[in-house]
Amino acid sequence: AALTAGAAACSLATRGPSSADGISANSAANLRPYHLSSWQETAPGLVKERSANKYLNPMAVAWPEMNFLNPDELVAGHIILNDSKKASRRKEISEGCVRANACKDIYFNPEEVKAAIVTCGGLCPGLNSIIREVTNCLWHQYGVRSIVGMEAGYNGLSNPEEHPPVQLTVENVRDIHMKGGSILKAGRGGFDAAKICDKLEKQGINVLFTVGGDGTQAASNILYQEARKRNMKLAIVGVPKSIDNDVLFFDKTFGFESAVGAASEVIRNGWVEATSCSKGVGIVKLMGRDAGFVAMHAALASTIVDLVMIPEVDVQMEDVMKHVDKTLARKDFMVIAVAEGAGEKFVSTGKKDATGHTVYGDIGTYLKNAVNAHLKDQGGRSFYIDPSYIIRSVAIRPNDHIYCSRLARDAVHTAMRGYTGVCVGPIHNIIVVMPSQLIASGKRRVSLHSSAWQSCVQSCNMPKSLTGLGK
Repeated sequence: AALTAGAAACSLATRGPSSADGISANSAANLRPYHLSSWQETAPGLVKERSANKYLNPMAVAWPEMNFLNPDELVAGHIILNDSKKASRRKEISEGCVRANACKDIYFNPEEVKAAIVTCGGLCPGLNSIIREVTNCLWHQYGVRSIVGMEAGYNGLSNPEEHPPVQLTVENVRDIHMKGGSILKAGRGGFDAAKICDKLEKQGINVLFTVGGDGTQAASNILYQEARKRNMKLAIVGVPKSIDNDVLFFDKTFGFESAVGAASEVIRNGWVEATSCSKGVGIVKLMGRDAGFVAMHAALASTIVDLVMIPEVDVQMEDVMKHVDKTLARKDFMVIAVAEGAGEKFVSTGKKDATGHTVYGDIGTYLKNAVNAHLKDQGGRSFYIDPSYIIRSVAIRPNDHIYCSRLARDAVHTAMRGYTGVCVGPIHNIIVVMPSQLIASGKRRVSLHSSAWQSCVQSCNMPKSLTGLGK
């Protein structure tokens, strides 16, 4: 009993102070600092939305039979009993996460809402779907008519004179999901929290949706801190974007499935080339600067890949060539999928770009040249395909568009409930609300002991030396 009590005390000590509802300060469910009714207070816990939110959701009037969430609904972070990977699970979600979606009581009077949406960083399938569904939900479900799109990422927020906002209506977003890219011209840089708050205040904007990756959400968190310091009633809700699917905590990012679908089709092109000559090796370079999710899933989707190279696995080129020789000896062709961040030690530049990201060398051309040199005396050759910009610019696919719609609607519901400095995304396929600082705290990477990677290893018949397992 004493040991049990001691262990419990130790657990509570690592969690930090807890609220009356059992939510600790470091928990993802601690949203009191992220609600406009309680963000100036220090006590952790769930938000008492029923007392804090004074307005009736107009959907409750239009659709009285509709189901609305209880505002304190939590999605369990860890759902596996007798979990073999318990030690590696993230502690921040151990107390659960507040569920997103619509509640009966809302913080904002819809008649007073002026909303803005900004898309930051590079292109990704689904940006236009997010813009469309945010606009439609605000317009149709809440009756909001003042909706603007800020062009060129944070540049448009900090300098709207040079990048004038675009008025968004249900008419001008009606068919934008049918094409790739962003009608708001996604851009990098331009972030200045104080200047942006000044500009937003001047325009009367009180709801902001930020669509972008971990860098965008890190900036969004800084913007939240600036607004909080001013006690500026600004709801900031992020929709994390990453074609690489490397956002922490959430099951997946929008656009990822479309990217995998397009990538698997290109892999088939590489397979056609490789099988159309003797000793042919098709090499396809795919997106994945720090994480190999696209390459891994595209290989699993196509089931015709013999080697997947990802940033998470350090390989030796001699082992790669041994696998090339054995595969060609067995079936006379081979297909390799390589993530752009794999094998960085072979092509390192030592440089950083303007945003602080590492400038990678081209592992694709390096691998192509290495394979060609290795096979020259054997009469073999490689066929190299780099479809990166084709993949990121494709139109969203149906299932991905459905997912974008869920994210966009729940982002709107979350903002109308009064949350700020948060992101929305799925845990166990249920959309939840998560503090942006947690999303911005790092990148998700392929776990070499995950079922997905081990299935990929088996599907590709890869040798142990190229899997990262056992190292």
